[in-house]
Amino acid sequence: MLFKRVLAVLAVAMSFGASAQIPVTTSFSILADLVQVVGGDRVAVTALVGPNEDAHVFEPKPADAKAILASKLVVSNGLGFEPWMGKLVQSAGYKGASVIASTGVQPRKMEDEGRTVTDPHAWQNPANVIYYVNNIRKALEQLDPAGAASYQARTSAYVAELQALDAWGTAQFAAVPAAKRKVITSHDAFGYFAAHYQLKFLAPQGVSTDGEASARQVASLIRQIQREKIKAVFIENMANPKLLAQLSKEANVVPGDTLYADALSAPDQPGASYLKMARHNITALVAGLQKN
Repeated sequence: MLFKRVLAVLAVAMSFGASAQIPVTTSFSILADLVQVVGGDRVAVTALVGPNEDAHVFEPKPADAKAILASKLVVSNGLGFEPWMGKLVQSAGYKGASVIASTGVQPRKMEDEGRTVTDPHAWQNPANVIYYVNNIRKALEQLDPAGAASYQARTSAYVAELQALDAWGTAQFAAVPAAKRKVITSHDAFGYFAAHYQLKFLAPQGVSTDGEASARQVASLIRQIQREKIKAVFIENMANPKLLAQLSKEANVVPGDTLYADALSAPDQPGASYLKMARHNITALVAGLQKN
């Protein structure tokens, strides 16, 4: 009887702990990972755009509005990455807390199909992710002051990991001659990464995947690959591989390992968290650059 009463008390405690978690909805998988890192077991995280999915072409469903409405915190990237997010929040009638994770990041401008746009892929520079996790931490502290010490400790530990990752990545690329640091990818998602590590990325598509590259753009890129003898060609996990397969075939190059750009991988794949994704990308890129 006593054992049954203990079990009953434990069950009540567990159900209370679960219900006490802060429901957080993020726009895409990378942000979900960062929220989980900062929040730990004090948060229950939902990503609208999941692993290996493309936020550029995402179309919200009624279930997504329900997820927003059930949240106490909504986290988006900003910088124009998910233009559908504001409309979704408004249509859901959400009145809770929101945070733009990229707040404080120095935005990059880039040319995209003859116009100047803001590059939204700021998370590709690990130094920028320090802004992301601190913005998430502050938002969680406001909602849950009792968890502030936990959020601060988890954030500090993660920032140290980001700094170690960045130092390692810098050393990896420093070993590659500057003339070899040229990469072909599906779309232009690595601008912050390229600027930070002093690489040059070329892509048949622009900053978003929602448009088609023209035959002239593809032909021009093939000529550049052949002229500059670029062997570092990569397909992204959330991209349509047909375009890059065409490039690879016509330019006679073999694609390297999959890169993770706008989404994490499934748990059993190399990019299951931000840190794993970044380490995998750096390792794959260095291997590809050395073939140039």
